[in-house]
Amino acid sequence: MKPLYIHAVGLAAPGLPGWAEARPVLAGTQPWQALPETPYAPQLLPPNERRRAPPGVRQAFRAAEDARNASSLDFSQLAAVFASSDSDLAVMDRINTALAEPVRAVSPTDFHNSVHNAASGYWGIAVGCRQPTTAVGGYDGSFAMGLVEAAGLVHGDGLGVLLVVFDVPPPPLLRSSRPMRHAGSIALVLGAEPDMGTGERALARMRLSLADEAESPLQDAALEDLRQGNPALRGLPLLRAIARGEAARLVLPHVSACNMVLEVEPA
Repeated sequence: MKPLYIHAVGLAAPGLPGWAEARPVLAGTQPWQALPETPYAPQLLPPNERRRAPPGVRQAFRAAEDARNASSLDFSQLAAVFASSDSDLAVMDRINTALAEPVRAVSPTDFHNSVHNAASGYWGIAVGCRQPTTAVGGYDGSFAMGLVEAAGLVHGDGLGVLLVVFDVPPPPLLRSSRPMRHAGSIALVLGAEPDMGTGERALARMRLSLADEAESPLQDAALEDLRQGNPALRGLPLLRAIARGEAARLVLPHVSACNMVLEVEPA
């Protein structure tokens, strides 16, 4: 496959509240420290949409806005791919609970937020995006599936793409069926060339392929716990390579019989 160039990164995870703060931690020059997660209000959303946005959408916006703040690109001109294993299971839990009651009073806001592409819809409102916007899901392979979808838009349609991968823990009744220890989200701005017209050089380039190999762990125990505790954070080994400015061959879980191989190197 032709290379993908990574032009900006956004990140939101416990102890890694943004790419700027996370970069030295992932590079190994600062230790990871546990920090309490705080509520997040998306800055780009109008007040009404901000109030209606559920936790999954807010988590997606944490990383997306982090990537946007680090770039001079016009994000209204980028296509977008939002990938999530489960989107927002708390919304579905409330709807299913309401449907089990005699009155069956489903919240209109919950109904509005129940679709898997809710985050992409909010993003279109936030930045005025009229480019293609896609939502995909692939269980623990959602990060890899999002990369495949983004690569198709970059090389098939000639577009710059914002990829956002996000997940939030399910409500208590569903945690035994879908264990997830914490919220997390990663955003990448991807293009076909090392310069997307702003004069800013890409951070890294990578090629995608498939192989029957085990996924790549992180050697740091705390970061490995983050990686395993949320499907979106399966992309942390990629961010570590970018933070270190080093070439790496990484394997991410995928939805097919084979896993995804990322061959990453500085741009």
